[in-house]
Amino acid sequence: MRKSLLLVILGLLGACQLAPEHIRPSLPTQSQYPADYSVAEVDAQTASQLDWHEVFVDQRLQVLVETALVNNRDMQVAVLRIDEARAAYRIQNADRLPTVSGTASAQRSRTSIATSSTSAGVSESYTARLTVPAFELDFWGRVHNLSAAALRNYLATVEAAQAFQRSLARDVALTYLATLEAEERIALAERTVQARSDQLRIARRRLDAGVTSELEFRQAETLLTQAEAELAGLRLTRAQNENLLAVLVGGPIGDDLPMPQSLANQVGASALSAGLPSNLLESRPDIRAAEESLIAARANIGAARAAFFPSIQLTGNSGYASTDLDSLLGTDGRAWSFGPSINLPIFNFGRRRASLDVAKAREHIAVAQYEQSIQTAFREVADALAGKRYLAAQVAAQERGVVAQRRLAELAHKRYSEGVVRYLEVLDAERSLFAAEQALLQVRRIEAGNHIALYIALGGSPPKIQ
Repeated sequence: MRKSLLLVILGLLGACQLAPEHIRPSLPTQSQYPADYSVAEVDAQTASQLDWHEVFVDQRLQVLVETALVNNRDMQVAVLRIDEARAAYRIQNADRLPTVSGTASAQRSRTSIATSSTSAGVSESYTARLTVPAFELDFWGRVHNLSAAALRNYLATVEAAQAFQRSLARDVALTYLATLEAEERIALAERTVQARSDQLRIARRRLDAGVTSELEFRQAETLLTQAEAELAGLRLTRAQNENLLAVLVGGPIGDDLPMPQSLANQVGASALSAGLPSNLLESRPDIRAAEESLIAARANIGAARAAFFPSIQLTGNSGYASTDLDSLLGTDGRAWSFGPSINLPIFNFGRRRASLDVAKAREHIAVAQYEQSIQTAFREVADALAGKRYLAAQVAAQERGVVAQRRLAELAHKRYSEGVVRYLEVLDAERSLFAAEQALLQVRRIEAGNHIALYIALGGSPPKIQ
């Protein structure tokens, strides 16, 4: 009889599944990246095959990234969210098993003569009992679906932490590159300010000697003040980037870090293979997190549907009761009780229907968020592939432009010293050269940042958190 009852209970526990089957929505993007961006390269590797040191080639940057993954406060919160979600799942999953509690009591009392028809006496009673409070037979899968939803929320939290880890590594790299760009542009501006200060002193001597007019002196002075203003702005930018980098890293940046590499050497030589957009479904943790949230939402629908059906609960206890402690555990003192109870929903003013509608709405939201995460990933990869194709050409063209502009400035100075042109032509040539050199440093920083962004967008991973 007991064996048959156990088989019936187990059958009831796994009889029904009211949650919708999880089917991935169709890919809301093109099946391939734009052909203009996807350039096949020899010996190209996928992001998962490529070690992160081959992309974050600057050793100083590597140390900063590793430090940020440990000390960044947002990263610490993301890791603690995992512990929180894991504990919540364990709590929910515990409801699938019955709770057993044990109690023991002893009572001693005396009856007075005034209240008793017989003589006064002392009575004793002892009990020891194991109790199973109301345990729900999960006939409709309500408890199972709630546990499954908690599990999927936990897994989504894990994936979200990994997505943040990659985002943090990218932000540290981009901020570091911006700081490096500011350093190199400051060095260029300082050299320019020094050169123009020398030119202004020469212009002052020529003015005092009556060789040139005050107009040319003021033009040289203007050229110097422009460089000084640019230098002050760059120093402000550097300070702001250093402050942001300190926040991302999680504390002050030490002085014992490796020496930085120049912007020109920040792009690694390893070639990245973009693959297909469908590969992002497995390689991107943010997409995996969105899918886990979608599965959780569908499990909650199953739990909401189960609320429309009767719930069956079992209660029971087994133990001993006796007036004599020495004979408490004897067969005469044994007692037990067992019984089911059924809760049948009849009328609750639409509460259950509204709860189901909420669960369905949240599923639709989860689908939209899942598709949006795919579209965002597709755009990030496509943008980075476009940058990979065109930024190298832009850097090369800018380098040729700097060479040409430098030669133009040299010719302008020579022609001015020979009295062929006015100083205004020298002014324009110097201004254009300075702007071209600054633009070259800027586009080199953009190219290096794009290379790292492509690696992260394709699912590349920085070092794992221990």
